[in-house]
Amino acid sequence: MTESTKYLLSEDRLPKAWYNLNADLAVPAPPPLHPGTGQPIGPDDLAPIFPMAVIAQEVTTERWVEIPEPVREVYRLWRPAPLIRARRLEKALGTPAKIYFKYEGVSPAGSHKPNTSVPQAFYNKQEGVKRIATETGAGQWGSSMAFAGSLFGLEVEVFMVKVSYDQKPYRRALMETYGAKCIASPSNLTHAGRAILEKDPNSNGSLGIAISEAVEVAASRDDTKYALGSVLNHVCLHQTIIGEEAMMQMEMADAQPDIVIACTGGGSNFAGLAFPYIRENLKGAKTRVIGVEPASCPTLTKGLYAYDFGDTGKLTPLVKMHTLGATFMPPGSHAGGLRYHGMAPMVSHVKELGLMEARAYHQTECFAAAVQFARAEGIVPAPESSHAVKGAIDEALRCKVEGKAETILFNLSGHGHFDMQAYTDFFAGKLKDNTYQQADLDAALAELPKVG
Repeated sequence: MTESTKYLLSEDRLPKAWYNLNADLAVPAPPPLHPGTGQPIGPDDLAPIFPMAVIAQEVTTERWVEIPEPVREVYRLWRPAPLIRARRLEKALGTPAKIYFKYEGVSPAGSHKPNTSVPQAFYNKQEGVKRIATETGAGQWGSSMAFAGSLFGLEVEVFMVKVSYDQKPYRRALMETYGAKCIASPSNLTHAGRAILEKDPNSNGSLGIAISEAVEVAASRDDTKYALGSVLNHVCLHQTIIGEEAMMQMEMADAQPDIVIACTGGGSNFAGLAFPYIRENLKGAKTRVIGVEPASCPTLTKGLYAYDFGDTGKLTPLVKMHTLGATFMPPGSHAGGLRYHGMAPMVSHVKELGLMEARAYHQTECFAAAVQFARAEGIVPAPESSHAVKGAIDEALRCKVEGKAETILFNLSGHGHFDMQAYTDFFAGKLKDNTYQQADLDAALAELPKVG
């Protein structure tokens, strides 16, 4: 009998609750502040853009939040997602390490994002909302929200970062297939977009700008709410289904990870896999937890931990996070989902508490790792996910040098089937390691709001 490669949970073992790490931290995360008063915001401040059920989850102190049965019913289309032992990659690397990955590319949209788009659509539908305005970087979130909107009868309008809008036409086509409207950001449809275009008519856009446009649209219409694909507490909460499943599957494999790795852009897929393991570390476990980000947008490794706006137009509440400054414009890259100036407040807080490590890689070395992974395991990683692949390979090679048979678990947060132009550019030698300009970073950080 051959050794198992896939570890599959039956649908009746689908988790019934999401996990809230904030309930177990000795020091709670700092609260969001009203930009006008500097005081902690209340539910009424968020009501114009979020449904009340989502607001309640944003501020909850409960350890477990029940997953509504209609949401679990949709989850069953692809969940529980598989855990896979990367045996062929281990052999190719010649490492004694054991490498496992949680594969989120099996979702209808091809990434982890439906884990939160589905409950957000459900809660909005419950509240009588008709339309959703949102943003997307590389398109994973936009297509996921479009998918969820189609299930619950919601109109979805997506502001897609212009550089990705141009690079990834098939992501746009997927959103439109699900019934959403996709708009290049910055656009002329909003005050925020027009202000950016006046300064730079050729702006590549950024997640911060796209967020401003979507929030502006949501705040201006009574029938419309905003949906966010990463960063905020309720999004990190919804993603913990990844880690909860992974724990059961690692038990099936009779293994426990020594190292847990995920890429970090806004922080949600990292939180999804890592937060349940951080919970166990708080009880005495010794799992290393590593977040991997792009060197061109190094929020965790180079950003300041400070209160800042979540968007470039400065329409959102102030949240305390690792930030490069709300006006910082990262250079263009194919990992568009990681081009965000800030990091999830909860992930930032975890970093400040010393409960995780962070490292940054350039995109060419990540694509090289992705190709090596694809040629061994058959799955083409999304550009964002390639950062986690690179981190896992580096740890496996360290184990080879040190002669240690450690167990590595990483989150393969999505496939790259809509990102093949990036691979074409890589093979043609056109992919460059764009670096941010220190002067631009300094200028953006100089504009951080004065709090306290």
